[in-house]
Amino acid sequence: MDIFLPIAHMDVNLLVILFFGGIVGFLSGLVGVGGGFLITPLLLFIGVPPLVAVASGAAQIVGTSASGSYAHWRLGNVDFRMALVLLVGSWTGGAVGVHIAKVLQAGGDFGTIVTFLYVGLLGIVGASMLIESVNALRGSRRNKQGKTDTTEASGNGGWMTRLPLQMNFPVSQLKLSLIVPVVIGFGVGILTSLMGVGGGFIMVPVMIYMLRMPTKVVVGTSLFQLLFTTAEVSILQAGVNHAVDPFLALVLVIGSALGTQWGTRLGTRLPGEQLRLILALVVVAVAVKMLFGILIKPHDVYSLVLAQ
Repeated sequence: MDIFLPIAHMDVNLLVILFFGGIVGFLSGLVGVGGGFLITPLLLFIGVPPLVAVASGAAQIVGTSASGSYAHWRLGNVDFRMALVLLVGSWTGGAVGVHIAKVLQAGGDFGTIVTFLYVGLLGIVGASMLIESVNALRGSRRNKQGKTDTTEASGNGGWMTRLPLQMNFPVSQLKLSLIVPVVIGFGVGILTSLMGVGGGFIMVPVMIYMLRMPTKVVVGTSLFQLLFTTAEVSILQAGVNHAVDPFLALVLVIGSALGTQWGTRLGTRLPGEQLRLILALVVVAVAVKMLFGILIKPHDVYSLVLAQ
C-alpha cells in the first residue's frame, strides 16, 4: 500500500514507514534517544530527499519523545530541572542551526555534509560507548554485582564544580554549573537542525559519562528535553525551509508511539550497562552502513534509456 508524499514528491510504502517508526520508537523508549540518528538514514535509503528526511525526522521525534517522556515521568525517571536548563541552550542552538541548514541547502552541499556528519559522530560516539559498555559488563560480572551500574555515581568533581552559577539537581544527585548543560544543549540544538536528530545519541553519553547522571534518569530526562527541542526545530524547518512532509511525519509518529511504549517497559527491567551496550551497537551499525554507502561505488553511475 503506497502513499504519496507531497513535499518529497514521491510514493512510499505505508507499512515500511510504519515499521521504521516502530523500530525507532522502541529504541527511544529503551535507551532514551529520539531516534533521529536512525530514522534519517533510513529515509535516505529509500530515496527521501535529504532536507525533507532531516525535517520530517525531527517532526517524528516530537511524537516519540512525548510518548516516551510521559511513560518515564510516571516512573519518576525525569529530572525536570536539568531538562529545563538543557532547553535554554538547545532552543538557541536550534534556531541557529535552521539558518545554517538553509545556507547549506542553497549551496547544494546539504546532503553531503549531513552524511559525513553522521558517519563521523556516530562512529566516534558508538565506538566509545561500545568499549565502555563491554568494560562495565566485565567489571560487573567480576564483582558479582549484576544490578550495579559501574558508571553511575552520585555527584561529580573536577572543573565543573569550580565554574560559576552552581545549581543543585536533586533527582540526579548532582551539583554543577549551569554553564555546562547550557553549552551541551546549544550543541544538541544545532545537530537537531542539521541532522534531523534530537541529539539523544550525543546527549545520552554526555549525561552518563560527563555529568555522571544515573542511567535510568538520563533516559527520561533526555526524552523530555528532546520533545521541546525537536518541536521548536520542526516549526522552524516548516516555516523557514518548508521541508516537513506532514504525511510522512504523521505515519512515523503513529509507528513510533506504539514502539516507544514497548521499549520503555523493557528498558526499566534492564541494568544500565546493558542499556548502554544496546545503544552502542545500534549507533555503530548505522555508522558502518552509512560508511559503506560512501565508500562503495554504485554499479551504474549513469544510466541511459533509449526510446524504441
